[in-house]
Amino acid sequence: MDGIFHAVVVGAGSAGLGVSYFLKQRALDHLVLERNRIGETWRTQRWESFRLNSPRIRSLLPGDAYDGPDPWGASTQHDFVTYLESYADRHRLPVKARTPVHEVTGEDGLFEVATPQGRFSARNLVIASGSLNCPMRPHWWGQLPPSLYQLDASNYRNAADLEDGAVLVVGSGQSGGQIAEDLVLAGRSVFLATSRAGRLVRRYRGGDIFNWMTLSGYLDVPREELVLPSGKLPPRALLGATHTISLQSLSAKGVVLLGRFIGAEKSALLFGNDLDDNIRFADERSAEVKRFIDRYIERAGLKAPAAEDDPAEMIERCLPDPPIRSIALTTSNIRSVIWCTGFKGNFQWIQIPGVLDASGQPIHKDGIAAVPGVYFAGLDFATTRKSGTIPGVAEEALRLVNHLTQRADHSA
Repeated sequence: MDGIFHAVVVGAGSAGLGVSYFLKQRALDHLVLERNRIGETWRTQRWESFRLNSPRIRSLLPGDAYDGPDPWGASTQHDFVTYLESYADRHRLPVKARTPVHEVTGEDGLFEVATPQGRFSARNLVIASGSLNCPMRPHWWGQLPPSLYQLDASNYRNAADLEDGAVLVVGSGQSGGQIAEDLVLAGRSVFLATSRAGRLVRRYRGGDIFNWMTLSGYLDVPREELVLPSGKLPPRALLGATHTISLQSLSAKGVVLLGRFIGAEKSALLFGNDLDDNIRFADERSAEVKRFIDRYIERAGLKAPAAEDDPAEMIERCLPDPPIRSIALTTSNIRSVIWCTGFKGNFQWIQIPGVLDASGQPIHKDGIAAVPGVYFAGLDFATTRKSGTIPGVAEEALRLVNHLTQRADHSA
């Protein structure tokens, strides 16, 4: 067993590397354990045409500045993996790759991390393995006919990999909307089961929408204000990486829009009667974000261009008439179903009482667990709307390392 580290960080994605950067700045002896390669989720859970939704200049980790020719462009996942590798190398971060963590236990203020390469002891544990790496499906997915090829958004790569025939995409958040567009542009027949998800335009009043949301404080809205009456958090709004994607624009491209997918009966797929409501909800959320930005521009006295209509929002929607509530598999030619219905984290390897709830998800406040010395970095919506995104890494990592440092000082 190696010596006792100040901290062990589990996960070498953007969140874990950001924490490591600040730990090194404080000269705190630590180790970053990565199950496979740096940025593994980015390598293995993205489709081929995927691009980051945050522009390059807003997709930097702490200590870096952008000096390239295309600050507002959208990086591919391959570009971003290369960046993560370069970041770890340039800042000489202590990453130990291909070292999956099998179990973590804790006793008397010391954590034991078990891996195939040995056991590591640490006074602090930073869990940066992500909360969006295990796809979720509705409980009845197993009741669908075995003739349907089912896969999750994280397993989709391109249209050519799917069986011949039509494709049903379930969920119209970020992944669902982007994958539906990828498929229809590849010439596939696409059905999209919509959901209650917001939408964002790509550009607004002369600037990138992500930049406006950053400057205006929209991304800093606290988690407490985002939680729905059901206790759940809303899905991320649909945002095209290079252009606006709306349900209207998808329908104009040939995507058949449906209500929520509610199950199957015999040889038919069933859908809710909420398509109009889902379209209206996306429209309203887009208008709400614009109003938030407008108020910021007015308060700040900025001379921004006037708002212009976005073609993807103004295009005439093309909806089935009458609405489709049932699709017979024998006549629809649907051969594949892609589930874009959300993700959760896999934390089963954490064997520390009081760290996880009954469903196996983190118990925390702003990424700080109830068990002293345990931290979660990179959780979606952990503190604010920005939490879980690349632009949120620097702020969160600094806050967690500050807390960790103060704890170390008090225990010294």
